[in-house]
Amino acid sequence: MARDGLNRRAQRTCTACMDCAAERKEERHHFMMKLLGGVTLLFAIAVGYYIYIPLPRTISEPWKLMVVDATFRGVVMMGDVAHSLGLSHRVHVINSAIVNFESLVPITNQEIQIEDILFDGVHVRVYQPPGQDGKLRRSVMFIHGGGWALGAPKLGGYDSLCRQMAAELDALVVTVDYRMAPDVHFPVQYDECVRAAKHFLRPEVLEKYSVDPERVAVCGDSAGGNLAAAVAQRIGADNTSAVKLKLQVLLYPVLQALDFNTASYQQNHNVPILYRRLMARFWLEYLGADLDLVQSLMINNHTAQEQNLMSLIHSKLDWTTLLPKRLIKNYKPVFPVTGSSGILKDIPALLDARAAPLLAEDKVLRMVPRAYIMTGEHDVLRDDGMMYARRLELAGVSVTNAHYEDGFHGCVSFAFWPCYFSVGIRAVQNYIAWLDEHL
Repeated sequence: MARDGLNRRAQRTCTACMDCAAERKEERHHFMMKLLGGVTLLFAIAVGYYIYIPLPRTISEPWKLMVVDATFRGVVMMGDVAHSLGLSHRVHVINSAIVNFESLVPITNQEIQIEDILFDGVHVRVYQPPGQDGKLRRSVMFIHGGGWALGAPKLGGYDSLCRQMAAELDALVVTVDYRMAPDVHFPVQYDECVRAAKHFLRPEVLEKYSVDPERVAVCGDSAGGNLAAAVAQRIGADNTSAVKLKLQVLLYPVLQALDFNTASYQQNHNVPILYRRLMARFWLEYLGADLDLVQSLMINNHTAQEQNLMSLIHSKLDWTTLLPKRLIKNYKPVFPVTGSSGILKDIPALLDARAAPLLAEDKVLRMVPRAYIMTGEHDVLRDDGMMYARRLELAGVSVTNAHYEDGFHGCVSFAFWPCYFSVGIRAVQNYIAWLDEHL
């Protein structure tokens, strides 16, 4: 009986221990769930904090833009870290990420025939619709953007854009795969685009591709718009070129680096995806200059002590007179009292119209072809395009200025998979329709 009592007490003790163990397990489970929930909440807050940036209420699809911008900022950050550790140049890291992503974009308009070839030593890709039928085609030479340093013209969005132009216009499209910074600097990018254009416009080359010599246009976006404008100026002023460009299409072009405080720079300096600081970095990288000068450019210190020189070109980029009042709003020109002397002497390309087409003389502008200039309200480069449009008009050139109130920089590149921004889709449709009508 004593043994039975001991067994019963042992069973009760064991049962109690098991109950305690079960309770402790349940408590641990509840604790882990609370911890996981807390960590998830903190992570969500951190991700939300990183992604969220205040945007103008009129900008196209703001939350989608925030995600795109956060992704790009992350890639730029990776590039900066790799650069600071001496692992690779920041631009190479960013471009590698872009190429890897663009390679995932599905190929559209697969019926378009492509040919990778050299035009006077410059890499180009030729897009040709099927079915020639013996007729002469119109043609578009496209120059990609990316701050003269980034971009994959034969992949992703740019490839899709060129295929779409070729298909919808029944046109031969040539995209220029020029070398980029930091491997080369100005004027290499400019020179390669000019060489490719002049080679293509040779009568025997146009005949080879059955292109109508009177129906050739040049087109570019952002830094590609800069190069397209410079090519149009060079071809227009070249008396040795028998064939001239009929049209130029400039999509949110960057055209000057002397004033980083135009009304649009002041209004949109923190609007993605092209921030004022990033644009200043692109310029310095393009011109092979010291990146430590970014802050000086951003506050116009590079021109502050060069007023005698600036007065000679002031009318070419005086946004207070070249812009409509509705865009100037209450913004005022920025003229620092003190500045960094010698920057313009150290970087003479800042004053070179081949790098900054807005600085071209009126006699040069009078020779360029009819223009289509796209601008976006929420783009730091809005006023570059607007001022150029006005200067061309004053020079007697016919200009169509397509302004998008919900537009932001780069929206044309985001018209394709996986972004499909509505403003980008509209912009592509509209400029192709303009080419279809006028080319």
